[in-house]
Amino acid sequence: MTTSHISRCAQLAMLLEVSATPKPGNIDRDHNYADTRFEHFLASAVGVFPILEKAARSDSGAGSLIREAVLESSKWQKGGNTHFGAFILLIPLVMAAGRCDDIEGLKVQVKKVVRRTTVNDAVEFYRAFSDAGVKVKPVKDLDLTDAASTEKIRAQGLTLFNMMEISAGYDMIAEEWTNGFQKTFECAASIQNKIKKHGINDAVVLTFMELLSKYKDTFIQTKFDYAKADEVSIRAKNILKTDDMDDKMHNIHSFDDELIKNGVNPGSTADLIISGLFVSLFEGMRF
Repeated sequence: MTTSHISRCAQLAMLLEVSATPKPGNIDRDHNYADTRFEHFLASAVGVFPILEKAARSDSGAGSLIREAVLESSKWQKGGNTHFGAFILLIPLVMAAGRCDDIEGLKVQVKKVVRRTTVNDAVEFYRAFSDAGVKVKPVKDLDLTDAASTEKIRAQGLTLFNMMEISAGYDMIAEEWTNGFQKTFECAASIQNKIKKHGINDAVVLTFMELLSKYKDTFIQTKFDYAKADEVSIRAKNILKTDDMDDKMHNIHSFDDELIKNGVNPGSTADLIISGLFVSLFEGMRF
């Protein structure tokens, strides 16, 4: 599989995720935020293509590649952080895809990619947080606003995989690195199981709701608290209990309106949709 093909799978995954509607609380083709719009996500997805190609050719440097993707994204749009979490998932997956031909190989190779990360990867990744302007919980005693933190990373010999291990207990994106991208592959299987019956848009929406019902979104926990994330998960779970598809989609639309109004956006769940779509497209899914 060519690096161009792999990169287009990643790019299309980003485009399909932001286009799917309604994904409660998140930007899509029907919703914008005050400072970030649908078009910003399109520009980001298109702009990072060269970095994705570079990642597909690379077997090291995940931290630098994530940072390069963040910087390249910001050159193409002024809507702020659009895909930071997605890049954390996509870059190692794209790197792994460049070293295999099928889904089983991808599962093996992505584990190798993340475990091979270095201290320099950790430093570059840490710098990417400032570049992206991302609001996150601090990692132990490492303050994102303190330039000396990179020296602490070097002094402690922390690799990027080590940093993900530290964060995995409360961050669903970091946890993907440490558990073999379990939710990503779960997401891919769910989308593929639904696409024939529901089409690509509703397959994405229903899978988004499933993930949201099962896993408390990290972005909501960071912006609000655990209780709010738990409340959103419970609401999603109750909506999915509705048997009639028309009623279910009506309830999802209402849930979307409510979350948008209250500024509750499950961004980490959207990132998982992107990585799941990438895996599905890599496997040959078409619609």
